[in-house]
Amino acid sequence: MSSRPSHWTRLHGIATLALTGAALYFLLVEHTEHILQFLPILILLLCPLMHLFMHKGHRAHAHPKHEDQAAHAAYQRGLQEGRKESNK
Repeated sequence: MSSRPSHWTRLHGIATLALTGAALYFLLVEHTEHILQFLPILILLLCPLMHLFMHKGHRAHAHPKHEDQAAHAAYQRGLQEGRKESNK
């Protein structure tokens, strides 16, 4: 069974990376003033995107998996043991 190479190591992926890098270079070199002017707004616009991608909609918390429950129980046992040790 042969494995296909990743998209980024194939010709189209390398060309995409090269063109994106060239575009970013010229954008930063030629239009730095325009980018810096809108930087605070861009940072504020990134906040909702980061929230969506980092929290993943909180769907993982609705139905914890069995492994998550076992890890949580182990954490609780360790927490209780640590509290007992610190109270001695």
